[in-house]
Amino acid sequence: MYNCVICRYHEIATKGNNRGMFEKCLVDNIKHAVRAADFPCRVRRVRGRVWIEPEAAEDFAPAALETILAALKDVFGLESFSPARRLPVDMDAIRTAALDMAAAVFSGCSVGHPRFRVRARRSNKRFPLTSKEMEIDLVTALAERLGDRAFDIDLDEADITLGVEVRDEFSLIYFDIFRGPGGLPVGSNPRVLTLLSGGIDSPVAAWQIMKRGSPTDFITFHSAPYTPPETVDKVRGLVKVLNRFQRHGRLFIVNLAEFQKAVRDNCVERMRTVLYRRAMFRIAETVARREDCKALVTGEALGQVASQTVANMDTINRAVDMLVLRPLVGTDKLETIAVAERIGTMKLSSVQVPDSCTVFAPSSPATGVPVDLALREEAKIPEYARILEKIVEDIAFDA
Repeated sequence: MYNCVICRYHEIATKGNNRGMFEKCLVDNIKHAVRAADFPCRVRRVRGRVWIEPEAAEDFAPAALETILAALKDVFGLESFSPARRLPVDMDAIRTAALDMAAAVFSGCSVGHPRFRVRARRSNKRFPLTSKEMEIDLVTALAERLGDRAFDIDLDEADITLGVEVRDEFSLIYFDIFRGPGGLPVGSNPRVLTLLSGGIDSPVAAWQIMKRGSPTDFITFHSAPYTPPETVDKVRGLVKVLNRFQRHGRLFIVNLAEFQKAVRDNCVERMRTVLYRRAMFRIAETVARREDCKALVTGEALGQVASQTVANMDTINRAVDMLVLRPLVGTDKLETIAVAERIGTMKLSSVQVPDSCTVFAPSSPATGVPVDLALREEAKIPEYARILEKIVEDIAFDA
């Protein structure tokens, strides 16, 4: 009974002269998302909305509509969306369709005596009824059809809401409003590179940065033979989940073991973690510049572990000459876990697998390593730069 899907955006509407760029990006991403339905559709912009409709003059097949609605829940930039019926600008047509659709909606409602309301809007001021008059008309017609004891009117907290929009070219009715993820469409900001571990935080950081419009590639570090193959397999699984929210992000796989052995053999034990992180940042910066990524992204949160104190984050940051984005820097761990559960990464992140930071980990890591001390420790490592160059040369990647 649905012949279109209306897609609403919020933040994009606040943009100025470049709003069209954001809208075009959103339309392109919706087109990509709805391909999974294998149902010929058109996606187009119409005055502050995006519409999805079958290419032929027909209703959506139920299975195709279900697939489309599921895909739209992962499209950044969408505030909400509704399967709808497009109709002529005619009150009789609106009333007839509302009565037909309401029978199915009320019969499928899990509440025995539902609370009901109508929300009507009209941008077509030539339409003979006001919004309030349309609402009264439709409630009266439904009460006559279903019986006045079939529902209670509740304008504040309804179990069922009938939405009506009357525009110049057509009218719409719908019963469901599904929430989108909000934010900006992926691709409206430059590509970045996320340092992705198998933990809880970095996948959420990647998701948050995609929500701000930046597509992301991923770089992960392992320490074979000191870490098992499952270390990288876990990250591959996380990338697969995260790529639901963007076109495609590549995974760069780095073996850090040779550098870690050099640190173990030449440097103060308490500083190992900071020295590891500085090397990771340098390697990531090299890859990012080569792949035209404009910033690095990490899952660091201030004060969470020894390497994430203000002093150590500053020392680690100074290893590179590139913008480092930390979407979770002020986020509580429970907040991060809640997002991980919502986006589908928590289950994988909870699997216990060793990562590269646990290799030769210090028993009592330093919480405040000054930059000059880190530089002195790095100077103790023979052929420091050549070790990193060789690691970069040997990077593997999943296309």
